[in-house]
Amino acid sequence: MADAMDVDAPARTMSKGKKPEVSGTLDTVKNHQNLPWVEKYRPAKLDDLVSQGQITETIQRFIKQNRLPHLLFYGPPGTGKTSTILACAKQLYGSHYKSMTLELNASDDRGIDVVRDQIVNFASTREIFSSGFKLVVLDEADAMTQAAQAALRRVIEKYTRNVRFCIICNYASKIIPAIQSRCTRFRFAPLRSEQVAGRLDMIIATEGVDITDSGKQAILKLSNGDMRRTLNILQACALAFSVVDEVAVYTCTGSPLPQDIESIVSWMLNDEFTTAYSGLTRLKTEKGLALQDIITELYAYIDTIQFPAHTKIYLLDKLAEVEYNLATGASEKLQSSALLGHFKYAIELAAKST
Repeated sequence: MADAMDVDAPARTMSKGKKPEVSGTLDTVKNHQNLPWVEKYRPAKLDDLVSQGQITETIQRFIKQNRLPHLLFYGPPGTGKTSTILACAKQLYGSHYKSMTLELNASDDRGIDVVRDQIVNFASTREIFSSGFKLVVLDEADAMTQAAQAALRRVIEKYTRNVRFCIICNYASKIIPAIQSRCTRFRFAPLRSEQVAGRLDMIIATEGVDITDSGKQAILKLSNGDMRRTLNILQACALAFSVVDEVAVYTCTGSPLPQDIESIVSWMLNDEFTTAYSGLTRLKTEKGLALQDIITELYAYIDTIQFPAHTKIYLLDKLAEVEYNLATGASEKLQSSALLGHFKYAIELAAKST
């Protein structure tokens, strides 16, 4: 039978009326000592998720009523999109979720041939367990070609009796409207600091990380609501330093320290052009800083400078211009000079308004 080809041997002996138990929680996952912490502490149940409460409650109701629709998850990276659907799959299928779930990532070939062959072959077989359907997860679907998305549109419609699709992407605008209309859309917002801090404290206690309050605040600031980035920074700092403090976090990530940004702004506002440029160049060389990272921190720092509103608007506009030039391959030396020149001109603008 085509059905039996899709499940493991233990699944064949399972009675159809018995629902498999959910396996794996945060307590069991943490036994895998060689895993990156991002995977080691990935939630195994919907209840383990620290955010997106309304979304998880809605999906829980869908599962209880056995009416799970096609789903479209979109939002910034590290906000729990993949973790949510994998926890949903584990809750639906228990230990056999890998047999009942087809997961394709952006690293896989997901052209029109994959849609027509691999996805269709998986979707065309009938269900085995009492849950009533299989699950196809297309992660980072905004990297799929337009032709593949057009082919997927008909596959979603044709195999709705057997399969539910979950489309995951960062930008919903890159998914064709025909697919969006066939899915229930959920937007995943960036995590709040208190949500990240709760999970961060649990992992720090479990792993026995020696961390200071300043180090924890630095991690929360640099992660910017991205749980994946939070755990990656914490693990890297814990392996590289015996005590994780603010300096350790900024050094490990290559980001400029707040006092470095203060020094740069002070040079640009108070020193003459040549002196300020020499200081900026020396600091970048000694600490291995990239102008892109400096601009990112300057953006937040400008709000603390006592400038008139139109001067701040001018500076933010020019920061965006420098950042765009760097992204398109412009010389970093020239853009450093341009950045310094914009600050010098901002001083003249502020003086004229007084």
